[in-house]
Amino acid sequence: MAGFDPSTRSNVDPFIAMEVLAAAVERERAGHRVVRMEVGQPGAPAPLPVREAAQAVIAKGRIGYTDALGIRELREAIAAHYRVTYGRDVPAERIAITAGSSGGFSLAFLAAFDPGARIALPTPGYPAYRNLLGALGLEAVEIETGPETRWALTPAMLEKAHAEKRLDGVLIASPANPTGTMYSPESLGALVRASDDLGLRFISDEIYHGLIYNGRQETALAFSDKAIVVNSFSKYYCMTGWRIGWMVVPENLVKPVDRLAQNLTLSNNEISQRAAIAAFDPRATAELDVTKASYAANRALLLERLPKIGLDDLLPVDGAFYAYASVKRFSNDSVDFARRMLIEAGVAATPGPDFDRERGHGYIRFSFAGTTADVAEAMDRVEAWLK
Repeated sequence: MAGFDPSTRSNVDPFIAMEVLAAAVERERAGHRVVRMEVGQPGAPAPLPVREAAQAVIAKGRIGYTDALGIRELREAIAAHYRVTYGRDVPAERIAITAGSSGGFSLAFLAAFDPGARIALPTPGYPAYRNLLGALGLEAVEIETGPETRWALTPAMLEKAHAEKRLDGVLIASPANPTGTMYSPESLGALVRASDDLGLRFISDEIYHGLIYNGRQETALAFSDKAIVVNSFSKYYCMTGWRIGWMVVPENLVKPVDRLAQNLTLSNNEISQRAAIAAFDPRATAELDVTKASYAANRALLLERLPKIGLDDLLPVDGAFYAYASVKRFSNDSVDFARRMLIEAGVAATPGPDFDRERGHGYIRFSFAGTTADVAEAMDRVEAWLK
């Protein structure tokens, strides 16, 4: 029987990292050893205070709906985090709890832009930005970055794109995925101010804050109350599967975001919300510092080993937990390179077209969020494979 065609808005590119994940799982099910470096997922569990808090909530027995913007206690804990970490006074009323950063981007795009709006994105960049914008009837305007700006967007690049055809917004991540590029406070401030001057809505993805190895992090909120900031407990706090994040919005977007959240999700998971409060516990911070130290060791190992293997053209690894490396010495097709590396070397990594449709065929992304032993084994396997 003939069916209905899917919507055109569902015709988005696949997220290749998830396809590599599925292929890696199949290899493991078939009995093969696979070192997993394809997905940006912390290898460490959520801190013990978080898990204890979740167990306490479950033990009470009644888990129900919460306010659409999230429980007050968590919003106040996040406000305190901005005071302690950045010295910024962010009212809890401007904080919305979301289903991870992904939920935050959906709400931000819907609240800030009308259909047809054009939002600038630096490339290489996280593919879900582009795909989600397209699904919502918005246009992603990709601006190529390169080594001359350390793979970062600049005010001049933004102004040029806006002069060619009007933009409505700009979205950057710092540190960025996959490049690891960290905007200095000065460069971030200049970009935020340029966005305000041009009348563009500025969205800052700060999900990798806390995972900084080179430079100093600053929030976009330091430079403009008009900025939208999206963050999550997934990366630094090791809570990917808990699906809990947050966004800070300008005062005039609080009610629109509230209304959208009421209708899209009704509320977020109460267990995860109450557990997330404990992520700011000093005991949790001590655990997270140990985890970050392991990432730093993994980073150092990759920066030493990758060039020796022949993958010596590396983008900045200022923060996050990714190394984005050129494979042009070995292949002009990183999708095929990643497929063969998985099958022949037992190492899973994400090919570059996920992050850069034009130039990504020459690059591959390694996530170093796992154990140092796994990273060392992966480098041994890749080195032996490429000989």
